[in-house]
This record gives sequence, structure tokens and C-alpha cells, in this order.
Amino acid sequence: MTSPRDTALTFRALHTSAAPLALANVWDAAGARLVVEAGARAVATTSAGVAWGLGAADGDLLGRDRALELIARVVAAVEVPVTADIESGFGVDPDGVAETVRGVLAAGAVGINLEDSSHGGPTPLRPITDQAARIAAARAAADAADVPLYLNARVDTYLRGTGEPADRLRETLDRASAYLAAGADGIFVPGVVDPPTIAALTASLTAPLNILVGPGAPDVAELGRLGVARVSLGSAVAEAAYAVIRRAARELYDSGTYTGLADAIPYGDLNALLAR
Repeated sequence: MTSPRDTALTFRALHTSAAPLALANVWDAAGARLVVEAGARAVATTSAGVAWGLGAADGDLLGRDRALELIARVVAAVEVPVTADIESGFGVDPDGVAETVRGVLAAGAVGINLEDSSHGGPTPLRPITDQAARIAAARAAADAADVPLYLNARVDTYLRGTGEPADRLRETLDRASAYLAAGADGIFVPGVVDPPTIAALTASLTAPLNILVGPGAPDVAELGRLGVARVSLGSAVAEAAYAVIRRAARELYDSGTYTGLADAIPYGDLNALLAR
């Protein structure tokens, strides 16, 4: 049995631009096994997919306990490292974030995404000092457990379109610097897919960069050449899966046909995957 510390170190070592860590984010145990079967070296959850699957909207509306229960099920389903998207930490203050991290570690995950968006707050993003305090609390909780948790600090300047476009790169780097000083291990900048901006980020950052991708973004190999160490599909896989449900349902009720199900994974294959 691999110790949590060793699993965390294994996960940490996967972050390199020489062979970027590609993550097809999942939201349940079956999805976790499917991506591992496809060749995933690690499994990542998507906070949006997790929330939607549990009947909540994304954006700090899902309760901590339900999120942790889901993380534990995903960890139990696979033998590769698992990293959990915990939104902004499921806590109103740094102590709450620390409590969540202790729960994540108890569930068996060895990485987290921690975002600086402030859903429902007075500004789109938390003040840098506030977010740095939350990151420091997460790091302290992991250190107390003697697990080198990979803390991926998400900077949402581009995703939320904050400030003037000309100032966004500088703001992103300023936030990244503060978050790394507070204990983050990597920086996640969703909302950026253009090579010049990605190259500017990797040239200035002193930590692995994570990029959110989808149709139209550079492929994994090109992102690696740009210096990106981690590539995530985020909520896109869940969005695509739910699109199948909507198409199949509309076809059934509009025309009474079922062609949208032609490419389904056979029942026997899925059942065997979960019977292991």
C-alpha cells in the first residue's frame, strides 16, 4: 500500500512541460475508471461536474460534506493519484479552508485546486491578501498531516475578465507571486489559450502552469513546448456528457427515435469496469 506522502510525491513529479500532465476531469467513480482505462496518470475532479451531479450549481453552493464524500468515492475507485477541485475551499475563512483540506486528505486525495473567485462577494475576485491567507491555511493543514499536498492556486483574472485587458497579465503574475509565497505549488490560469499570453506566463512564473483547454486550444504537445506543465479539460467533459442526455431526450420526445445513443459504451463494458 502506497503511503499518502509517497502518492503525493508521485503526483507532484507529474508536473513537467516535458510531458504535460493531461487531466480529463471527472465527477464520479465510473468516470474515474474510464479515464484511467484510457491512460490517465492521475485523476482530477471537476467542481462543476461534481456539483451538477449532486444537484447543486457550481460556485460555492455545494456543501463541504457532500463534496468530500464524492472525492472519497473517486479515490477508492482508482489506484492513481487524485486531485480535487474544491472551488474556493468550502469555508468562509482560512480556518474553514483548513478544515476542508483535512477532509480532502482523509478522503485520500493528494492535490487540490483552490480558486480566488469570490462568488456573491463585492468583487469578482478575493483581495490578494485574503486569498493568500486561505492558501497559507491550506498549506499548514497539509503540512500538519505530513502530506506534501499539491496546491494548485487558480487565478481567475482572465476567466472573470477583471480589470483592464492591458493590465490582466500583470495582475495575474502579481497574484501568482503572492500565492506561491503563501504556499501554493502551481498556478492555474483558466481563460487563456492564446500562445503569446501562455508564453508570457511561463516565462515569468517560477512554478508549473496549468491551462484550461477545449476545442480550438493548442494541443498538449504544443502547450508543453510553450512551457505548460498541466492541461485540464475542466467542466467540458461533464458539459459534453450532459449534452448527450439533452440530445437523446429531445430526440426521444420530438421524433420518437434513438439515433443519439448509437455510440454508447456497451452495458457489459461499463458494468465490468465497475466490477473490478
